[in-house]
Amino acid sequence: MTLKIRIDDGTPPYEQVRAQISEQARSGALPVGYRLPTVRGLAESLGLAANTVAKAYRALEADGVIETRGRNGTFVAAAGSAAQREAVAGAQEYAARARRLGLSEADALGAVRDALRAAYGED
Repeated sequence: MTLKIRIDDGTPPYEQVRAQISEQARSGALPVGYRLPTVRGLAESLGLAANTVAKAYRALEADGVIETRGRNGTFVAAAGSAAQREAVAGAQEYAARARRLGLSEADALGAVRDALRAAYGED
C-alpha cells in the first residue's frame, strides 16, 4: 500500500488518506481481505497524527470500503457499496415483515412500487 500526503494540496490529510485507500480498494490494488496498517502505524509512516488516520478509517468504514474486526485488525471489505448493502438489508427486513403481516407477494410489491414512486416523485 502506497500513500502520499501532500500538505500543500489544500485537501485535508484525512481526506487524502480516505480517497487514496478507497481508490486502491476500488481498483483492486488493495485486494479484498488485505490487512491495513494500524492507525498508529500508518500515522507514523505518513507523519500524521493518529486522530487524522482514525478519522479516515472511520469514514472508510462508514462507506463500506474497510471493516474492523476488533483486535484482529482492519481489512479491505468485500466489493459492493455500503448503500447497496443497506438497501438489500432493508429489502430483506421489509419482505420478512410483509410476510408476517400476511400480505401476498403482489400486495407487498405494489406497496414498494407506490413507495418508490412517491420517493422519486413519479406519477
